[in-house]
Amino acid sequence: MIIPSIDIVKGSTVQLIGGETHALDAGDPLGVLERFSRVGEVAVVDIDAARGEGSNAATIERMCQVARIRVGGGIRDAATAIRWLDAGAESVIVGTAADQPLLRQLPPDRVIVALDARDGVVVTHGWRESSGRGLIESVERFSGLCSGFLVTFVEREGRMEGTDLDLAQRVVASAGNARVTIAGGITTVDEIAQLDAIGADAQVGMALYTGKLGLAEAFAAPLSSDRADGLWPTVVVDEHDTALGLAYSDRESLAAALETGRGVYRSRTRGMWVKGETSGATQELLEVTADCDRDTLRFRVRQNGPFCHEETRTCWGPDRGTGRLERRIVTMAETRPAGSNTVSLMDDPGLLDQKIREEAAELVGQGADIALEAADLLYFALVKSIAAGVSFVEIERVLDHRERIITRRPMVAKEGE
Repeated sequence: MIIPSIDIVKGSTVQLIGGETHALDAGDPLGVLERFSRVGEVAVVDIDAARGEGSNAATIERMCQVARIRVGGGIRDAATAIRWLDAGAESVIVGTAADQPLLRQLPPDRVIVALDARDGVVVTHGWRESSGRGLIESVERFSGLCSGFLVTFVEREGRMEGTDLDLAQRVVASAGNARVTIAGGITTVDEIAQLDAIGADAQVGMALYTGKLGLAEAFAAPLSSDRADGLWPTVVVDEHDTALGLAYSDRESLAAALETGRGVYRSRTRGMWVKGETSGATQELLEVTADCDRDTLRFRVRQNGPFCHEETRTCWGPDRGTGRLERRIVTMAETRPAGSNTVSLMDDPGLLDQKIREEAAELVGQGADIALEAADLLYFALVKSIAAGVSFVEIERVLDHRERIITRRPMVAKEGE
């Protein structure tokens, strides 16, 4: 699959030829990320930090909060790497500084080793100096210490002249279980498909920015279909990964979905179908992913109103759980029906806070019915969150982030409690 790349210099998205010559400026990295993140994980590199000429840390920290990104540039010690992992990066890209003592201090499943090679030999110091070590030798040297390798063919980077598929295959063969990402010169869908076929991802920058490759065609390059009509079954899920229904996509509808950020599909009877265009039950497209066999898509969407034509949330009827509860509380806040306890709580923050304290005390009390008391506490906590404009998806995002934090504080009671 593809890994779109965002290189940042002085707060702006740039593309460089050979790592040095400025070729173009694509503007605000957050705006670029919004589009690129629709196809999954994005590589973000702080060029200034890599050169020792400044930092774009504040911008990249914000990017960590809104999308799945792998962060590189200027990561030369374990403390810096862990700081990025704690900030929410999916993984860190460690380049010239990568050595065995450093990597042993980091969780291998969150580390990608970047190897820049010119004519099969690893180069360092901004691609200016030869390390004297062969690329394959270097891959084998770091085996077991990382979950991936980012291999850049320096002589091809930014020149859009094609990549070295033969060398890429040798790298994949030597990488073992680590996933290989190839960068440098990738310009065609055939190259992306061929890389995927040998077990490698394609990191693409210049070709996307210049329009040589479209985002949808690059994403779709490895996809296939065993259907006579060539469509890809598309499982549509909401932000909680609850399945809403099954649709179908083709290259045209996928391109429209990624370009507009909406739920666009291919109806088997009506042609192109923009979800909600007539019903008002619109979708905001958050992310498209392909399954392991590359023949089925998953659209993660923010669904407004019912998904099903029978006016239910899903094509299997109403959904359940926290997502449904959240929407009920939001509806109460918007419609404010007379006699609603939820509305009363929102209108009386003092009462709401008191109920939260009461339910927390009952949850920890002797003989408490844990499920009932936890449900009560969750309800009141959701009411408070929604009244403050915080969705349950945001709470889930915090919980997911905390699971991946490396630096842990001791679990002790706060002073005075």
